[in-house]
Amino acid sequence: MRKIALGIISALVGGAMLVSGAGAASATKTDTQLRIRDITPNPVVVKAGAETTAYFDVGASSDVKKVELSVAPAEDGFRTMRTKDVKDLEGWRYAIGFNENDPAGKWKATAVAFDGAGKEIAKDEAFFAVEIQKGKADTRISRFSADPYKVRKGKSIYFSGRLLVNDDGWEGVRGEKVNIYYRANGSSAWKWVASDWTGRSGKFYAKTKAYRSGTFRAVYAGDNELEPAVSRSDYVRVFGSWWRR
Repeated sequence: MRKIALGIISALVGGAMLVSGAGAASATKTDTQLRIRDITPNPVVVKAGAETTAYFDVGASSDVKKVELSVAPAEDGFRTMRTKDVKDLEGWRYAIGFNENDPAGKWKATAVAFDGAGKEIAKDEAFFAVEIQKGKADTRISRFSADPYKVRKGKSIYFSGRLLVNDDGWEGVRGEKVNIYYRANGSSAWKWVASDWTGRSGKFYAKTKAYRSGTFRAVYAGDNELEPAVSRSDYVRVFGSWWRR
């Protein structure tokens, strides 16, 4: 019995040594490594009418002989867009240009590694964001009117109109200030006479006193997101005593 027990122990020790030896042998084999290490800038911010270049840095082990990089929007709705041009730089670095025609949102970068025989041996993915800064939206003032077209001096002149913004179609813009300017007959200067803030549907209303015949127009100064706008001119004839400044 004692000899049998010693034999079992010897067998177990021998097995352990065999397993240990196999592990040491596999550790000496080179493991393929591939990783997208950096994307700069992230997010990629694109201004209207300009292009922003993003740089992609990929790390790879020595057995990798070739790396291909591609980018695509992460959302399913943009999968059919054309392949973007990728410029190879030195040391597994790549440059890709983005412009305002590219979809904003989440994008995915995919790096694929190949060995000397052209066989794919590794792949890595990383996500980044693209932000599109659009230019100012076009605006216009429609249906501007100064009423009545003929008025006695000292009475009121009433103004109305509508401020519109082109946001994939013309629509009223609310909460914006519109100024009314006046140019008297024989004068080249425009003078402010009234203001109003646009309400629902972009409509505005204002009034002033009639002093002298002249032309009126509405002016929107614009802001960080909206372009300025000037309405058509509307003439009002004032009768009675002349206004003296």
